[in-house]
Amino acid sequence: MRDLPPPLRASALARTLDFSFSSNRFAVVGTAGSVVAARLSGRAWSTALEVGAAGFLTWATARELDPDHPDTANAALPLAALTALLGGTPQPLAGLGVLSGLRTLAGTVGNAPTPLDVAALAAQATVAARRGAWVAALVPGTALALSTLPSDALRAFGGAPWLTATASLFPSGRVRPQHSVPSDVLTLAALGLTLALSAPEALRSRRDRSPLAVSTERVRLARLLAVGTLGAGLLARQTRSLAPLAAAALTVGLRRVQPVQVNRQSKRRPD
Repeated sequence: MRDLPPPLRASALARTLDFSFSSNRFAVVGTAGSVVAARLSGRAWSTALEVGAAGFLTWATARELDPDHPDTANAALPLAALTALLGGTPQPLAGLGVLSGLRTLAGTVGNAPTPLDVAALAAQATVAARRGAWVAALVPGTALALSTLPSDALRAFGGAPWLTATASLFPSGRVRPQHSVPSDVLTLAALGLTLALSAPEALRSRRDRSPLAVSTERVRLARLLAVGTLGAGLLARQTRSLAPLAAAALTVGLRRVQPVQVNRQSKRRPD
């Protein structure tokens, strides 16, 4: 990630693409390829752009959940685009709210949320709720609430979680099912890897705006929030709006399956 202009330095949400990293180049090429594939399959431009947005949001979400391993994000992008092509496109603004919430919780930027960040999170939650993506709308407020737990300098000001949570519910749109068979299957597959996702993992990545390492506990909380959100989305039949999150969680979980198995074997006593 490259340096931001001075007015944006304090934000906890702003991240830019640095094309010196191959994963960032892949994100752009993969997003464009998703749009082209959707157009070639007969989708309208509006739908094709939503397919591309689903792929990019998935890539960005996976980078928050797995900051040490860009390959998981690269694998998640085409998976989400394919799910959008087969099962319908998710709400891009709902996916943006989920991404912003997880970014705030994981603390990958390295700044505490500013009042402007909180306002942006509240706006994203409100828009998601108005479009019927009620489960996704709860993520920003929940992320801010969980951000108060770690004893670091990245906590938001006191009333931020409740302000954002309230914004996600008032006024809210009518809750309606937003699911498809592909998004249901993707969500179930991700939830099947809950153990791998929730296991602690040491991190090496540095925060964008700080020499400190990304917090292991914060990223673990972000992964747990992802699992809880997917479970709620499955129960509420809103998996389509959470398909980018499901694809990101699935690829992170698949990467972690082998390390979890190795750790289990290492704890067994020799025969």
